[in-house]
Amino acid sequence: MNTQFWVIQAFNGISYGALLFLVGSGVSLIFGVMRIVNLSHGAYFLWGGYIALSVINATGSWALSLPVAALAVAVIGMAMERVFLRPLGFDPLRQLLLTVGFAFLFQQGALDIWGGNNMDITPPATLTQSVVIGGIYFPAYRMFMIVLALVIGVALWLAMEKTRMGAAVRATVDDAQMARGVGIDTNRISMFIFALGAFLAALGGVIGGAFLGIYPGLDFEMLPLAFAVVIIGGLGSLGGAAIGALAVGLADNFGKALFPEISYFTLYAPMVLILAVKPTGLFGRQ
Repeated sequence: MNTQFWVIQAFNGISYGALLFLVGSGVSLIFGVMRIVNLSHGAYFLWGGYIALSVINATGSWALSLPVAALAVAVIGMAMERVFLRPLGFDPLRQLLLTVGFAFLFQQGALDIWGGNNMDITPPATLTQSVVIGGIYFPAYRMFMIVLALVIGVALWLAMEKTRMGAAVRATVDDAQMARGVGIDTNRISMFIFALGAFLAALGGVIGGAFLGIYPGLDFEMLPLAFAVVIIGGLGSLGGAAIGALAVGLADNFGKALFPEISYFTLYAPMVLILAVKPTGLFGRQ
């Protein structure tokens, strides 16, 4: 195998990791604040892609579909947290069962509204070309994915570390009871983070729809990958989600290229090892 093979596979793995970061960071943030593993998170990814397709069919604008789909799913997530999850209090089993139920409801809703056919999101022509660097062709769309994930990652880090809202979020993550004691509205923080997680997942659905396609069952395919990201990186850690997404993206891509027969093993074996050695993940909180 020549150098070009390794470079291309590494690039593909990094770009796939960029997509997984959008999905995994939402799971990590929601768990960090609410201490709930949201099993309907994959449905936000699926609905983001389907809503984007509807926007593109209605307006012809791919660029418009990005914010519209992400904001629409964010509103759905906000309503789900406010109306259904919050009244349950802090009972993790009830919350888990509720999100499982919503995952199936969202999947059936998507099937009823958009049908069962495979669909593709077509990006602008400028992003369908390739960029030649050192004689190697790099798809412009995958480069766009990496840049977008970097921009969002930096923006999230700045928001969490340098703003008053970010300080309130971190205080809620560290000790929600103490945060309430000093006057922080933890209910508002939880609703905001849940909406942000749904927003990021839906954005991932729009971005990923261009090369994964959009089809029934995609939500349950993305969900274990998102959990692999946060388990490796650590639940509640944004930096951990970035490292975990990169690790999963590279492991998935190289596993399929080098060992297709055992690609699932190469993908999930690192997760099992990390769970055995450090159950909270690389950067997770206790």
